[in-house]
Amino acid sequence: MKAREYLDILHVAEKLKDTPRHCTTTKGRTESVAEHSWRISLMAFLLKHEFPDLDIDKVVDMCLIHDLGECFTGDIPTFIKTDNDREVEDSLLNKWVKSLPEELSTDITELYKEMDAQETKEAKLYKSLDKLEALIQHNESPLDTWSDNEYELNKTYAFDTVSFSDWLTELRKEILDDTLKKIESEKQ
Repeated sequence: MKAREYLDILHVAEKLKDTPRHCTTTKGRTESVAEHSWRISLMAFLLKHEFPDLDIDKVVDMCLIHDLGECFTGDIPTFIKTDNDREVEDSLLNKWVKSLPEELSTDITELYKEMDAQETKEAKLYKSLDKLEALIQHNESPLDTWSDNEYELNKTYAFDTVSFSDWLTELRKEILDDTLKKIESEKQ
């Protein structure tokens, strides 16, 4: 890859720093897609010893690239994202990935295929972390930033996604416990 191609890729990816996400931080600041991607990558790295049979480097790669399509469309919360929104995002992302240097394009395309198929434990771990991070972030954000549907979502979301792993199921239960405590604190 030429230095200019490398910089051009970074300039596209930089858009995620300015792409707001639905979630807010602890202090109520709107988080960026880049911040979300960074944290799920960190979450994967921290699980290296909990999942020694998995290729954690591959999971980190998945976490790093999973929302690159949002460079082109912005973030649309999962509970309002339509099939048409997904098709547009996928089309724009695929066009961009195909324009990358061949080896990189192949690597990214293979990762996306594995992520979409959700057949490997690496892909399942990435998907679980993506969903769990959103729940954790909601628990860290002020309750007045939650939309009405998020009270129920934070109680029910992602249990099916983590069911392949006892460890992740336990983590999901801990997140639910935090959710219930947060909601209860609002009543006081």
